[in-house]
Amino acid sequence: MLLTPSHTFGKKMSLSNPGWTMALGVLVYALAPGLASAQQPIFKAGFAERDVSPAIGMEQPGGYGKAFHRTFHDPCKARACVFDDGAIQVALVGLDALGIDRRSVQRCRKKIKELTGLPEFAILIGASHSHSSGPVGMVYPGDYDHANEFVQKLAYEQSSMADLKYLEKMEQGTIEAVVEAFKTRVNVQAGISTGREDQVAFNRRFQMKSGLTVTHPGQNNPDILQPAGPVDPEVGVIGTWNQEGKMLGCVVNFACHATTSPGGISANYVYYLEKVIKGYYGKDTVVVFLNGNSGDITQVNNRNPHVNRKAEPWAEYVGGRIGVEALKQLLTMEKGVLLPVRFAAKVVDMPKRKPSEARLKKALELLQKGMGKADPTELTFAKEIVMLDAQLKKFPAGEVEVQAVQVGPAVFLTNPAEFFCQFGLDLKKGAGFPFTFPVSLANGCVGYVPTAESFGPRGGGYETRLTSYSNLEVGSGEKMVQMGLELAKQWKPGVSPAPVLAPVFKGLPWSYGNILPEVN
Repeated sequence: MLLTPSHTFGKKMSLSNPGWTMALGVLVYALAPGLASAQQPIFKAGFAERDVSPAIGMEQPGGYGKAFHRTFHDPCKARACVFDDGAIQVALVGLDALGIDRRSVQRCRKKIKELTGLPEFAILIGASHSHSSGPVGMVYPGDYDHANEFVQKLAYEQSSMADLKYLEKMEQGTIEAVVEAFKTRVNVQAGISTGREDQVAFNRRFQMKSGLTVTHPGQNNPDILQPAGPVDPEVGVIGTWNQEGKMLGCVVNFACHATTSPGGISANYVYYLEKVIKGYYGKDTVVVFLNGNSGDITQVNNRNPHVNRKAEPWAEYVGGRIGVEALKQLLTMEKGVLLPVRFAAKVVDMPKRKPSEARLKKALELLQKGMGKADPTELTFAKEIVMLDAQLKKFPAGEVEVQAVQVGPAVFLTNPAEFFCQFGLDLKKGAGFPFTFPVSLANGCVGYVPTAESFGPRGGGYETRLTSYSNLEVGSGEKMVQMGLELAKQWKPGVSPAPVLAPVFKGLPWSYGNILPEVN
């Protein structure tokens, strides 16, 4: 059945405007009149990867201050796949990075479009949130050039900062991976399935006897009442095989912070996840990992009665168990075609929270005392308040893209945030697809986006802190969920590959076994 696409795009509007509208990049399918469906359905895929490892000595991201890489453990990669239903192609990129700046996304998409013709909104770039990867932030060079010398020093000399040379390498690797995946598309058989891994990821926020919520209250703290949010143990997997039966690659979706850092430059636990699958299917297999909504989910079990593992075995344990579950699904999934392929996106400007004048004044006074004269944590977040105040003069809102990519019976729903796990469960419940795969830190980075409840009387915790990194208005997450559901609900899921039914029983049972007991 031949399908002809048409595109509709709108203008981006601000959420601060009552009656806001959102930019829409929707692909609409229409049957070409008079065309029959006698021919075999087309479903192609291509996979590729590139090394995007930083150099020794570059900054290591993941904190509000500076840290530097001293050793190398395993390569960071850009892993890409392209799915093609004969009319439309989409690209999924799993990037071993803490996050990806919106400007990097736009540069990558523009170049990929030039080289392949892929529409920009057909390209999904999701960061794994590896805390052992390259220098992609938190501060972007030049973003504080408008500020005074004091603020510039806070931003450029005392904060984690992106390296333009590294960004160029990362972007080029991403572009090359997608272009190769696009050019090497072949007819494939594909399968889709979900498994369950519930021993490696835990909600790190807890309701305490004090009535507040605390992030990482301490292992077996007696004041813990209960977790302040859920986990999502679902392991989503799409696998593809060429016509000779060789696996080309797979997509794996799971929600957990990539903070197991095994030591040195590393893809984090994703390295061990990949190692399991490559160990079975071969070194040429490409494993595209897309992190789920893991803003409040890490490998740390605050209720673990035993001593936690050391970094390397911990990374191996987390990635290995996710990889084993993914492998189980790959070995047992039914194969067929995953049709149709579609994409859509909505883009809005979401306002940021502003620090009060009193808080800004207090932060400035604290910083003027200097190091050694105030609590290090208080100094860190005083720095962030001062930087945020300067940031708001240039960037009063955050550009947020929510994207939907359909691959047959599955829909990938993105957000550019460290999105709370509950939002992912809400998407899975409301999307209307048998397979819904949330993807966080995709197509941009706006920091932590907690639930509105987290800002309420019993809320609190690290993720709600107001910083130059995390600052969208309360309720932004709920708006993103609604945007994603609106995109998903315009489509109908494709059919999942199903096993062939056994023939109706005819004749007699097996003659060797159809007897009475023989005692002698």
